[in-house]
Amino acid sequence: MEPILFYGVPSGCSFGSIVALEWLGEPYRLSRVEMPEVVQGEAYRRLNPVGETPTLMTADGRVISESLAILNHLGARGIDKGLSFTQGTPGFDRLNQALGFLNTTFFNAFSPLWYALEHGVEGVERDALRAYGAAKVARAHADLETMLGSQDWLLGDRTLADAYFIGIARWTKYHDVVDRRDYPGLQRLFERLESDPAVQFAHAIERRETARGTGGFRGEIGLEEALGRVKLAA
Repeated sequence: MEPILFYGVPSGCSFGSIVALEWLGEPYRLSRVEMPEVVQGEAYRRLNPVGETPTLMTADGRVISESLAILNHLGARGIDKGLSFTQGTPGFDRLNQALGFLNTTFFNAFSPLWYALEHGVEGVERDALRAYGAAKVARAHADLETMLGSQDWLLGDRTLADAYFIGIARWTKYHDVVDRRDYPGLQRLFERLESDPAVQFAHAIERRETARGTGGFRGEIGLEEALGRVKLAA
């Protein structure tokens, strides 16, 4: 049985895990989870009690949640492809440092903005949340620009950190609080990733357009059928 990635739409951070699966090139399936309705529903919470995406069901039926855990699981299978590094090596430490920053700082910077948008906050409270979020997003971009320096990729060569970055970096279009062109290194990285076939595939999947993967994609599976497979695997 192929692994199944449960990915959230619209614009979930699970985008990065789709890109990672494409770069890995091993067989997998996708299961679409609408947010916030389905992801918070009873059926999906049987799979992930927290009610968040992404969630990965492995080929042997185990369930992994949280992007960092999923990316490290996939990375261990893609060391020979340069996606990750052997645990205990300096490269592995650098990758986890980058993933940690992307998760705790870059991702989190957008939280006030998503809250204001998703909860329909208006007036003074909305202005305060947007101002707070804008400052956090700008600072995260500045720090990441410094970390990137003159490199083509976040760690010099392409790794899973870049896959996670692109899934979050696209959120600027929803909130319009920074101009990525003020951070030329990040803008170059964003454009480089946007031209990548795996990223274009992930965009097409989210938009429900005809999508051609790199060979590993075995199609989408409905949530109920996918949850049934989880039960059978258990």
